[in-house]
Amino acid sequence: MNKHRVLRLAGLAAGLLVAANLQAATLRLSSWLPAGHPIVRDMIIPWADQVAAATDGRVTIEVLPKPLGNPPSHFDLAMNGIADVTYGVHGYQPGRFALTKAVEFPFLGNSAEAVSVAYWRIHNKYFEQAREHDGVVLLSLFTHGPGHIFNSKRPVRDMQDLAGLKIRVGGGVVNDVAKAIGTTPLLKPAPSSYELMANGVADGVFFPQESIKSFRLTQLVRHATLIPDGLYNVSFFLVMNPKTFASLSAADQAAVMKVSGENFARLAGQAWDKVDVIGLEAMKADGVEVIDASDDLVNQIRARTATIEDNWIGEVKGKGVDGAKVMAELRAEIAKVAAGK
Repeated sequence: MNKHRVLRLAGLAAGLLVAANLQAATLRLSSWLPAGHPIVRDMIIPWADQVAAATDGRVTIEVLPKPLGNPPSHFDLAMNGIADVTYGVHGYQPGRFALTKAVEFPFLGNSAEAVSVAYWRIHNKYFEQAREHDGVVLLSLFTHGPGHIFNSKRPVRDMQDLAGLKIRVGGGVVNDVAKAIGTTPLLKPAPSSYELMANGVADGVFFPQESIKSFRLTQLVRHATLIPDGLYNVSFFLVMNPKTFASLSAADQAAVMKVSGENFARLAGQAWDKVDVIGLEAMKADGVEVIDASDDLVNQIRARTATIEDNWIGEVKGKGVDGAKVMAELRAEIAKVAAGK
């Protein structure tokens, strides 16, 4: 074999190796929400566009037209490789996640962006070592906007007005909050809300303002009570199957993570803050009575829910986490992000 042929073959082999390393990958994302929901339209799709741009088109995210399982199954769908990428609510699987409850307590703030970005920073500092997301590659974490009180029965101006209301909740801390303030919680995924209220199974929902519009509840909800800094939040995950992640080149792995993490937490939070405003406008346009909670009602809620955070601090001690320290730093970080830092 002559020298020139050897060089040509070596060059061809090198070219094939480079091509293999830069092979295009289409990742399937299972979504349990409709395409028009803000999580999909304003968070997942823009992030997918960022992934494609960051990898020069080598990695694309395909949002499947139908979910591959019910909402609570989506963490396991990614872990087991049934889907490449999923998102979901930690609280849909009671007892599985403990540290994620940190961002779900009452009165953390009025901005999903501030809470979500602070959450990602605190997770990296304190929670990652507890390995609650083992089995997947954690791409990001985020929360929805501050949760409020919505119902079809009566205006809620006093704690007594809450007594006996059957309220759809999404699990996690909000379940404990609902019980503490005298309502009967119904633990169901968000897409079940319309059916529950339309059939009279639920009297109302605890939701961010956005969700009343997104789940077509503006004609069913007649009364809204807005809680300053939120009655609760909900913790969400964005995850990838480990084998899928490992199949990407090191450069593409780094590119995906660059547009995930804090970048996605901020993107998601900003989007939610915007659609919360739209949700409030839609409620008012459909004649929903909107009440700002009085200081007296807020103080009553604080008193009734105070032990929930204390109980969590005891719960996470077994995971090697100083819950009181974490919550102090989380609140400080939320204020820092809200101030533009």
